[in-house]
This record gives sequence, C-alpha cells and structure tokens, in this order.
Amino acid sequence: MSPLLIGLLIFAVTTILLATGMPIAFALGAVSLVFMVIFDGWESVHFMPETIFGGLNDFTLVSLPMFVIMGAAVAGSRAGIDLYEALSRWLHKVPGSLVVSNLGACALFSALSGSSPATCAAIGKMGIPEMRRRGYDADLATGAIAAGGTLGILIPPSVTMILYGIASETSIGRLFIAGVLPGLLLVALFMAWAVFLSWKRGTRLVDHGRIYSLREKLELMPRLVPFIAVIVGVVYALYGGIATPSEAAGVGAMLCLLMVIVIYRVWRPVQLWAILRDGLRESGMLLLIIGTSILFGYMMSSLQVTQSVAESIAAMEVNRWVVMAAINVMLLVAGCFLPPAAIILMTTPILMPVITAAGFDPIWFGVILTINMELGLITPPVGLNLFVINGIVPDVRLPTILRGAFPFMLCMVAAIVILCVFPEIATWLPAKVMG
Repeated sequence: MSPLLIGLLIFAVTTILLATGMPIAFALGAVSLVFMVIFDGWESVHFMPETIFGGLNDFTLVSLPMFVIMGAAVAGSRAGIDLYEALSRWLHKVPGSLVVSNLGACALFSALSGSSPATCAAIGKMGIPEMRRRGYDADLATGAIAAGGTLGILIPPSVTMILYGIASETSIGRLFIAGVLPGLLLVALFMAWAVFLSWKRGTRLVDHGRIYSLREKLELMPRLVPFIAVIVGVVYALYGGIATPSEAAGVGAMLCLLMVIVIYRVWRPVQLWAILRDGLRESGMLLLIIGTSILFGYMMSSLQVTQSVAESIAAMEVNRWVVMAAINVMLLVAGCFLPPAAIILMTTPILMPVITAAGFDPIWFGVILTINMELGLITPPVGLNLFVINGIVPDVRLPTILRGAFPFMLCMVAAIVILCVFPEIATWLPAKVMG
C-alpha cells in the first residue's frame, strides 16, 4: 500500500472516530497505535511511551496551563460586564453602538483569556440580552458575539498559537506579536460591518435620545485600568527581555488572579478552587492532546505519509498561491468538522515542509492558520461558538445565529486575502520588536 493511500485511510479513520464523539486525545492515540502495529509490527509499541514523554518534556509547555488559568480567572469574575458597560457609554451615538461596544469588549477580553469559548460566553451573557432589549435584531446580536468570540485565539495570548508554535517549532513570542495587527484588522472589519448593517436597517436604540455626560463616561474608565495593566505587564515581561514566554505566562496568571481577588473580591476558597479546577481540567486535556498528537505525527512520519504528501505537493507545477488557496480550502473544510487543536496538531507536521518549500513565512502562515481556525468555530456542523451562543439564548434558533454570523465569516475571508496581498501586516511588527 502506497504512503498516500495509507494517509487517506488514516484521515478517514481519524475523522470517523472524532465524529463519534470520542475525546481527541484518545482518538489520535488509538489511530496511532493501530496503524503502527499493522504496518510496523508490535515492536513499534515500545516507542510510544518514549515519544509521548519526549514531546511533553518541553519547558515551553509550562505556558499553556498559565494562560489557561488567566482565562479561567477573568471568565470567573465580572470582568466582561465591566468592559461592556465602560465601552457602551462612549459609543452610544454610533450606529450599531452596542454591537461595536461588544466587539471591542471581545477584543480586550481576548487579550486576557486566550480562549474563544470563554470570550464568547463572558461577553455574550451580558451583551446579547442587552442588545436585544435595546432594539437590535437577534441575528446581528448573536452573530456579532459568535464572531467576536473567535478573536480569543488570534489576539495574544493564544492557546492555539502556542500549539502551532510547538508543532511547527517556531517562536511563540513572534507568533503572539504577529497576531496583534491582524487581530486589530479583524476587529475593524467586524465593527465596519456592524455599523453598516445597523445604518442600513435603521436600527435605533430604545434610549437613543439619552446623552451621557463626560462625567458619566469617565466614571467607568477606571474599570478598564486593571485590564490594561495586566496586558501591559505581560507584554513588557515578554518583549522587554525580562521573561521567556513561559515565565511571562506565569506573570500573567499571577496578575489576573490578583486582579480578581483584589478588585472583584473573588477570594473565597470555593471561588478560587473553581478557577484552579477549571484551569487544571482544560490544561490536562490540552497536554494529553499534545502528547498523543506528537505520537500521531511520529506515526505519520514513520509510515512516510508526511514526506509523500510534501513531495507530491512540491512536484505540482502550479503557482505557490494556488497551493496556498488549496491549503486554505482544506483547513476551512477541516474546521467544519474538527476542533482547532486537533487540526493544528494533525496538519502542521504535514504542511510545514510544503510551506517552507513554497517560500512562505511560517510566522505569517501561523496567523493565516489561526484565522482559518476562527472560521471553523462559527461554521456548522461543529461550530463551537454557535452552540455557546445557543446555550446563552436558547430561544434564538441556530439558523438565526448562523445567518448573523455569515457576514462576519466573509470578513475573515477578506482578512486572509488582505494578509496574502500585504503579508507585512503579520510580519512587520515581530521583525520590528524582536529583530
């Protein structure tokens, strides 16, 4: 059996197992074990513990649980509500002001949580009922939060970028800073669409005539200071030469815990235990996925699947942008069925030789890959953010949420095209900051 045929068989079996609802780590581990035994014999089983341990024996992975705890701490407080209320007063007169405020809150919250579902849930619980109460259509209110929540995996810190950095052996610090300008680009595109649609529909707030005084606007601004302080603290520690990404993650986790304890009075043992429990649960899941995905990559390499795919694509006499378009389509289709962590850890070992051979920057491609993962979070049938929103407002049907999210999907596609035309948007800032 040829390596390419083996690769197709591996992809089909893995997809079927994941479609059954089996945990990602168990599915990847089972597929790796079965195919290694079938094609390499029982002797190959001896390499499994060593491969998994070797993959997890990496100091960089310390940053994962730290950033997860950051997100759990912020999500477990009133942080999202404070962000939303502070921004809404300043943007009260702008068409679609509440939608713009929620998108801005999503962007700031993303810079602390690094998690799309956490961003979606924290801002959506307050924002969606308030938008609907003040006269916004259900599709725009829900679609905007579903799309805004995806910013959690692009605006640093990003768990997705950490996984990509580990899988591709690229600098996590550069990946983080490369996501800043594309993240702001996406926020601008989302806000522009929200303003245009609200203006076209003639949507007006029920309290449109109310005028907030400067004092009323300024009195909520101190609520933004802790968020800015945490972001500045992490960024300064990471890019000021004080700490490595793993150490900066520890600084961020400590600052977030101090913020929720001192400012939001989340100091009772049961509340702190809930934050640490959620962080430990998600970190354990991610590390288990990483360990089995490394085994999966080893299996693909030992069976010559990775090398054969790379050679086949490299042998295609087509323009490199045709190859990039095909990769984007593949990632978009995969995102409709698989979660981001599985896609990144399964495809990165295969795609990296192709990307480097075609002359693309791995850091730039990490941003493109992440935006594709964002698209997967709001595309059926496994769009996680769609189900998070439906859980917040169960009276709004999924087709309505999807209809509202669709224009924001087009904004993401537009962002990918813009980044392909102007790759400096992703590469300029890392080069400027880190050389």
